Amino acid sequence: MRKKIVFFALLLVAATAVYRFSVFSPELVGFSGPTMGTTYTVKFFTTKDVSNATDLKQDVDSALVKVNKLMSTYDSNSELSLFNGSPAGQSTIISEEMAYVIDKALLISEMSSGEYDVTIGPLVNLWGFGPGKREDVVPSQAAIDEAKSRVGYQFLTLDGLRLTKQKDIYVDLSSIAKGYGVDAVAMVLRDYGVESYLVEVGGEILSKGMKSDGSPWRIAIESPSGGHDIAERIIAVTDIAVATSGDYRNYFEKNGVRYSHTINPVTGRPITHKLVSVTVIDKTATMADGLATAITALGPDKGLDFAQQNGIAAYLLVKTDFGFEEYSSKAFEPYLN
Repeated sequence: MRKKIVFFALLLVAATAVYRFSVFSPELVGFSGPTMGTTYTVKFFTTKDVSNATDLKQDVDSALVKVNKLMSTYDSNSELSLFNGSPAGQSTIISEEMAYVIDKALLISEMSSGEYDVTIGPLVNLWGFGPGKREDVVPSQAAIDEAKSRVGYQFLTLDGLRLTKQKDIYVDLSSIAKGYGVDAVAMVLRDYGVESYLVEVGGEILSKGMKSDGSPWRIAIESPSGGHDIAERIIAVTDIAVATSGDYRNYFEKNGVRYSHTINPVTGRPITHKLVSVTVIDKTATMADGLATAITALGPDKGLDFAQQNGIAAYLLVKTDFGFEEYSSKAFEPYLN
């Protein structure tokens, strides 16, 4: 699912270079680069020597390369791809990082009663939104039913670092791995002693501390109809993660019908409701990313109920004939001021 949060215009960094700062007072430092089929941006305030910022970028790049090597379905040799290629009934000892992410994905799968499902890979691939050449073809009902028979988080068990599949299932972490990438970058920053930063990977964001003037970081939730530079709402964030899930860019059309890349594992088909954007705030980008996808799959009514029942800070944009209506859970209300 395409996720996108636009940085507040005054904070946007487009170059990959490391920017200099004074050793006498904190100044904004930024760098960016490609990762996980998208881009990342890091911004932070520090008084450390600039050579450390260069080293920091190298370590951030290494951390993101590692996440991709563990969790990408596009890399046939990744840890996840090797597990997906293993036979049913086999157990595999996996890395701590992947165990953490799969544990969270299984939790969200359980919370949503399977309307978010970490094993949705067969359906994602069938509809042409996974690895391989995209052909924009509507599959037959027989093909959908066959793919659905290989979907079911209940057939995946995690015991410590031991991951076991009882059926020929295919785990897809694309709905949560970028969020984990944000958290992984934040861990690198903390190891360097950085106390004020904003990290973004493919639109998923984690903030820490305040800016040098004592004000919070500010980010904008993108308007589904306005392009990358128009904000639907700007929010202030400190020590929290923000993820937005939307289906308004990644889709295909066939015979006048629009097919979203967000697949409902229960129906086996792309979502058809009018919920076009979901923003979730959580302590970690991993959970914010996964929960935003789950609410998108659930739809506007069930999704909002899901957020309310679980105390999730969620902001929903629903398409109408006259634009968009916004809805928010009680936990999100403090960010609307």
